[in-house]
Amino acid sequence: MYIRVKAKPNSKKESIEKIKENEFIICVREPAKGGLANKRICQLVFKHFDNPPGGVKIISGHMSQVKLLKVGDN
Repeated sequence: MYIRVKAKPNSKKESIEKIKENEFIICVREPAKGGLANKRICQLVFKHFDNPPGGVKIISGHMSQVKLLKVGDN
C-alpha cells in the first residue's frame, strides 16, 4: 500500500491525522535535519499500521514536506 504524508517537523506534540483514505498529516518533534524527522515518521507509520510485514519505506520526498511512503510488502 502507498500513502501520501505531509510532514510537520519540530512540532510540540507527535500525531498522525488521517485526511483521506491514503493521506495523512504527521507531526514529529524531530528537526528536518540529518534525516531525523524522516526516521521518526517511518517509526510512527510502522506503529500506526501495526508493524506491517516489509516495514515502511520513503519512495519520494526525502527532502520535502510531502512524501510518498510504501507500507508493507504489497
